Amino acid sequence: MRAVRFHGPKDIRLDHIEEPACGKGQVKLRNGYCGICGSDLHEYTSGPVLIPKEPHNITKTTSPVVMGHEFGGIVEEVGEGVTHISPGQKAVVRPTIFDRKCPPCKLGYEYCCENIGFLGLSGYGGGFSEYVVAPAEHFYPIPDNVSMEAASLIEPLAVAWHAVNLSPFKEGDHVLIVGGGPVGLCILQVLKMGGAKSTMVAELMESRKKSANDFGATHVLDPTEVDVPDKVRDLTDGIGADVVFDAAGVERALDGAIRACRVHGTIVNVAVWEKRPSMRVNEMMYHEVRYLGAALYDEKSFQGVIEAISKGQLKPERMITDKIGLEDVIEKGFKTLLEDRDRHCKILVNPQA
Repeated sequence: MRAVRFHGPKDIRLDHIEEPACGKGQVKLRNGYCGICGSDLHEYTSGPVLIPKEPHNITKTTSPVVMGHEFGGIVEEVGEGVTHISPGQKAVVRPTIFDRKCPPCKLGYEYCCENIGFLGLSGYGGGFSEYVVAPAEHFYPIPDNVSMEAASLIEPLAVAWHAVNLSPFKEGDHVLIVGGGPVGLCILQVLKMGGAKSTMVAELMESRKKSANDFGATHVLDPTEVDVPDKVRDLTDGIGADVVFDAAGVERALDGAIRACRVHGTIVNVAVWEKRPSMRVNEMMYHEVRYLGAALYDEKSFQGVIEAISKGQLKPERMITDKIGLEDVIEKGFKTLLEDRDRHCKILVNPQA
């Protein structure tokens, strides 16, 4: 079968590999759409980061690995002992791999596992291929009214859902989102669903500003046109944002987020930082601002997103800006997202095209 695999930095290839066989306790999926994630781009430009250089502690896999971790498909086959899902059903993949043995796992925080891994990065195959076989626990049945396109957006939406649930956000809050890329837009959708009084998005790029407006942001703030912290305070009667979600991972933007956050407010980091920032700790201390990290998602968040999409409460397909085949992953996928970010939000790969 055809599969896009990581061989090294700037070395991603469309390979022909053996089609995987389904064994005991496993599921074989005919892959549908798979989203290209920012972490995929980071692997391409600077990897291996999450892709194991040595055999992964759980999967025992090392590069080359099949990429793609935001995907669903149609169940092709189930192995002995699998009862929660059947051939022919639509399914989405929860890509997180954890050992259930380390201290975070024993405390119930599997998504913070010390040996965390992902389908599409750490082994068991991935979504940039025609088929995948993995342990059955990674496959969740989804209702027929959830499209294959929407299925590919469940994973990033679960990241946003978890971040919002982990924060002290409540209905009627004023919220600032720093960064209007895919994660920021996912957070915006979850906040709108949760009844935020105002949703302010700080973003530079024209296409992302438009997307934020399309998804119902009450205010879109361009840092080149306004002083974001001052504007946030103007819009909140001088108080500031109750909660700030940092989906940018840029030091200057974080400085602004601290100034924009109200006394006893909370800043939630959902960005992966490429460089270690210096933080204005004194400003946070004097205003008793909480700084919180949100990583990945728990089981409840993943299931919550599936249900919300099925009920029509989340309609994420508007984030999709292109659909491509496996042969175009590098030129029309990775390179386009790196070189033409202002025109694209989410590019999906169709392995069956």
